Amino acid sequence: MANYILTLRCNNRSGIVAAVAARIARYGGDITEAQQFDDPETGMFFMRVAFGMETAVADFRAGISDDIEKLGLELTLREAGKRRKVLLLVSKFDHCLGDLLYRMRIGELHIDVVGIVGNHPREALNLTLMDGIPYHHLAISKETKRQQEEKIRDIIEVSGAELVVLARYMQVLSDEFSAYLSGRCINIHHSFLPGFKGAKPYHQAHERGVKMIGATAHYVTGDLDEGPIICQDVESVTHADTPESLVRKGRDIERRVLARAVTWHLEDRVLVNKRKTVVFQ
Repeated sequence: MANYILTLRCNNRSGIVAAVAARIARYGGDITEAQQFDDPETGMFFMRVAFGMETAVADFRAGISDDIEKLGLELTLREAGKRRKVLLLVSKFDHCLGDLLYRMRIGELHIDVVGIVGNHPREALNLTLMDGIPYHHLAISKETKRQQEEKIRDIIEVSGAELVVLARYMQVLSDEFSAYLSGRCINIHHSFLPGFKGAKPYHQAHERGVKMIGATAHYVTGDLDEGPIICQDVESVTHADTPESLVRKGRDIERRVLARAVTWHLEDRVLVNKRKTVVFQ
């Protein structure tokens, strides 16, 4: 018996849950987990179902097509636990990159990193975990931004990457490129925004005496750092913290928040709900 994850979203109406459950039962499926959310603000319905089934998945897809058309479902169906191809983008800060690679090596993240793109030479990174993974050094300037993004797009197409992760990639993506990556590109940054923009945000926060720092992982959109939020976390700090200790604590938060967001995305736990997300944990 193979295990699958089915997710759907649609305009809310009666009969959706019954139709999905009945279809799974008709094909001999066994539901092991089911979560749903009806958003009264948007009128949208969201659902995630994990189930086992011996029926060929192609037959199931064909059978559920009537429900998709009848109920207007936006539906995805994937084999649970299947490794997914991921492309990582990085600049000089390699802590998030190293963490994702480590989690992949120990089997915590079910991903195949098909490549790493950096706008600085590989020597700028202090990692040994990249052995065997193609590293693409694509320098960027204001004049070459379009060409550089076209090269990244070519890498995505050739490698078959299903997800792009900005692992502290300190470049702003163009609106066109952001639209191309819609729903399949995750970014990580500190949670001080919209305050403390620009260079050295932790130093700025220290000067203002903040009492809490955090990190945010979100989907990339054309609105800078304003895409649908997937995951956030915070940590208390005190007057005794230095800018250096804030940076150190910030790195730890960024690592775990990004890893959590990537995991939830890969497990199809995140569904975009206009400017927000529904996260089935």
